[in-house]
Amino acid sequence: MSTVVHLSGPQRRGPDLRELVAKVAFGDQDAFGRLYDAVAGPVFGLVRRVLRDPAQSEEVTQEVMLELWRFAARYQPERGEVLPWVLTIAHRRAVDRVRSAQAAADREQAVAARDHSPGYDEVAEQVEGRLEREQVRRCLQALTELQRESVTLAYYRGYSYPQVAELLAVPLGTVKTRMRDGLIRLRDCLGVGA
Repeated sequence: MSTVVHLSGPQRRGPDLRELVAKVAFGDQDAFGRLYDAVAGPVFGLVRRVLRDPAQSEEVTQEVMLELWRFAARYQPERGEVLPWVLTIAHRRAVDRVRSAQAAADREQAVAARDHSPGYDEVAEQVEGRLEREQVRRCLQALTELQRESVTLAYYRGYSYPQVAELLAVPLGTVKTRMRDGLIRLRDCLGVGA
């Protein structure tokens, strides 16, 4: 069984939003107050669903209401009702706020990534250098005496191959062979790829 409810007396109607917007367009502050009361709740609800942050939602709602005050004359009744027009403005503002916040976060992240350079660790570099020198010394000791002399004269004293041959009083071909064999053994000992 269904019941029908009959309202007695005049039904309560909301304010005529079109009329209020028209008055606001001419600077009527009282009309703006009534328009504010009529649309601020739905605007805040929509903005809050988009932004989720109450403080930002309040800010955006105030921006929308300020925009209504400043640009009420832009409303065109033939294009639709007032509330959907206002909610469209609110939605755009809320989405703009989300995009702006995301762009700012992206910029901060990009700057942080660009500016992040690992710190220079002088102690670690010194230790690494000592370890490498120690390994080279150990590998040099593994060479024959003739190979070690040739490599030391050429790479640590800066002599050319002909000068090394002259200093050691051996033919240039012999020095080249000693150098080649010595460098191959050093490479293998140090674990350096060919």
